[in-house]
Amino acid sequence: MEIWRLPISASQRGKLISAGYTSLSSLSSISSSDLARELKVSESEAMNILKVASHSRGSETSNASCSIVEGAQSAWDMLHDEESLMHITTSSADLDNILGGGIRCKEVTEIGGVPGIGKTQLGIQVAVNVQIPNDFGGLGGKAIYIDTEGSFMVERAFQIAEACIEDMSEYNRFLRKDFQECKIKMLPQDILENIFYFRICSYTEQIALINYLDKFLSEHKDVKVIVVDSVTFHFRQDFDDMALRTRVLSGMALKLMNLAKRFSLAVVLLNQVTTKHTEASFQLALALGDSWSHTCTNRIVLYWNGNERYAYIDKSPSLRSASAAYSVTARGIRNSSSSCKRIKMM
Repeated sequence: MEIWRLPISASQRGKLISAGYTSLSSLSSISSSDLARELKVSESEAMNILKVASHSRGSETSNASCSIVEGAQSAWDMLHDEESLMHITTSSADLDNILGGGIRCKEVTEIGGVPGIGKTQLGIQVAVNVQIPNDFGGLGGKAIYIDTEGSFMVERAFQIAEACIEDMSEYNRFLRKDFQECKIKMLPQDILENIFYFRICSYTEQIALINYLDKFLSEHKDVKVIVVDSVTFHFRQDFDDMALRTRVLSGMALKLMNLAKRFSLAVVLLNQVTTKHTEASFQLALALGDSWSHTCTNRIVLYWNGNERYAYIDKSPSLRSASAAYSVTARGIRNSSSSCKRIKMM
């Protein structure tokens, strides 16, 4: 059970979430005195919170014990499920190739790189491409875009949506005869209407929204991708206690993994870079530290090689390490071309 479902006051739930307690398991090993100090409440109030949490945890365990036993899955079934996983194209054939077909559903994919490398562009591209109809090899789904930095550009999303429809028209011109009907049904404004946008201004809002997504997705089962742009921003600004930050981030990552599995959707987390001191030198590394690097299924690092953008698979349990060049054009993410330069698109 999540903290926001506990039968306690809204202010108590808010204090727990702000302190990094997002699930009942996170309260299992803390004393009432420590909790009172962290939440800045009386010890009696902290004891009452722990009592309610303990009772709820006990009920949840007894109700879930049978389902855990019945939930066993054979390795053969797991292999079949993995082979049938859907992918979201990035609109770059070279990038899709190293990703095994695109961004995979039921997984959490972290994409990080320096400013201007195209992280937000790629996030918008995925939010548009997830809506490509099944007839054209897409998922025909919707997208959630969580913007923590204010970097989402609706005009840019409209451009990419127009290009996406034009690409489908081009595809249909060679392989199909019935595109006129599809063209009438799908317009750029339809694509924008299927992107659910959330603007987040603090880490507490970010945690609260992640906890709310369970309910939101239950009511919008056609959502097939969640983009967080970026997962880093508020956790680099507002935290002095690194142990607390690690605990909060771990809880958030676990929640997103569970959502990806339960609702068969892709989670894309955009990350910033920082400097890391190794072997008497400073090197660029993705932000949030080593503990965070183990929380995502796949990790993709974007970088410059001269005037060309490259994507490198840094970590994945099912994909080999490989690099692919890509470009950011007026039409969105595309294969790299020799004329690609470091230009600003908007």
